[in-house]
Amino acid sequence: MAKMISQETFDDVVQENVVDFSMSPTEAKEETIKQFEAQGINLANIIKDLAINAETGKPVINETVDKITTHINQGGKDTQQLLDLLSVLDVECQKSLAHRVLAGKNGAHNVLTKLLNQALTAETLPTTLICKCLQAVNSLTHKQPDIFDAEAMAVVLKLLALKEQQDIVCLTLQWLQKTCVMHEMNRQKILSTSALKLLKPLLAKDSPRVMRELTAVLRFLVLDDDIRVEFGCAHEHARQIASEMLLDLVELLPAYEDVNVLADLLLTIGTLAVRQELCLVIDEAGGLKHIFHIMSENLKADRLNCEALKLLRALAGHDAVKAHIVQQGVAPIIKELLDTHQSNENIVTAAFACITTLTLRVKENSTAFFDTGIAEIMVEALRMHPKHKILQRNGAWAIRNMVSRSRNQCETWLSYGVEDLLNAAMVEHPSVAQDIKAALRDLGCDVQLREEWTGTAEKKIAA
Repeated sequence: MAKMISQETFDDVVQENVVDFSMSPTEAKEETIKQFEAQGINLANIIKDLAINAETGKPVINETVDKITTHINQGGKDTQQLLDLLSVLDVECQKSLAHRVLAGKNGAHNVLTKLLNQALTAETLPTTLICKCLQAVNSLTHKQPDIFDAEAMAVVLKLLALKEQQDIVCLTLQWLQKTCVMHEMNRQKILSTSALKLLKPLLAKDSPRVMRELTAVLRFLVLDDDIRVEFGCAHEHARQIASEMLLDLVELLPAYEDVNVLADLLLTIGTLAVRQELCLVIDEAGGLKHIFHIMSENLKADRLNCEALKLLRALAGHDAVKAHIVQQGVAPIIKELLDTHQSNENIVTAAFACITTLTLRVKENSTAFFDTGIAEIMVEALRMHPKHKILQRNGAWAIRNMVSRSRNQCETWLSYGVEDLLNAAMVEHPSVAQDIKAALRDLGCDVQLREEWTGTAEKKIAA
């Protein structure tokens, strides 16, 4: 087994080559690598592209963290020097995860947290310094959420209270986002504090930047992506956040015209609508009217309409809300969307999924869609995307649900050539053949059904 060394040992030898042998940083690193490889040492765990100070031979990351620490401990007054050091640390941490891990091992997170605490207690709020510090801590925490601790959480709560300082608030919300990704314990830690009470006042009608960052935090708090935890609390977190903010989010829908903000709002509302009673709350708050208006006014906005379709599908989990969605006129809107975006695979796939849910076991809903003339547009969309497996599957689902209780529609569907399209899709995508066969069966077409399993009884059953 090959021998290995620590990063500190490697850096010490590089420093020796720079200081004692007057080599340039590049020459020093190349010579160090040659020395260790000649000794049969495996350098796979070593960061070889660290920026080196040409005078001292030390890694810039280590030196920068040490200088910031000294500045804090000695109560340095040179703010510009501190800002420059924070910029250097920010740039170094953006290079790679290995750089961030090294900075963390050298105490960068504790230093930045301490610096933020000091800045928050100053007589005059040093906004520029706090922003620079937050940029550095954001870069440091990216894909490294384990370094977030109770002291950092306390600092975050103080920063969120500065709701008038939009730049600081946005950077703080970005920091929270990074701490939530792939870290269940951080999410639980955040929601066990007063964070929600501080986040709620940030829901405002005139802050698109803050709104986008805030809705991202709310979505990240209900992630379930930490493989180290057997059971997460995503559902409970969604319920907890919804009880505090769902109505406010719905009421903000008519307040914005920016399609990106609206898309984030719709996505966040859909993420939080995890229970049937919450779907009803959204409906009773006038959510459906707002969603339909947004879709009608922004027919060409791809992402916005994708999120709207997904939200409608989520709300249709409540039977009464599903009926209201169709009764209030969603069918013509979806038809127009499909007609406008036939070449857009994402919109078509989401529209088919939405139609599938809305027409499931409800003949009246199927009739409402069919009467708009949507069948021909759906068939054309299937014809345009023969290679897209999920789109073809969703299309088969939608057709099956529309005709399963309305066999009078079959002749119309078949007249558009849907049978040939579905048969071709079955050959092209064998993994979804059963879904396509179900649609063909309910259309009254000939289908070759295969018995998946045949057992042999040990004893004959008496007649």
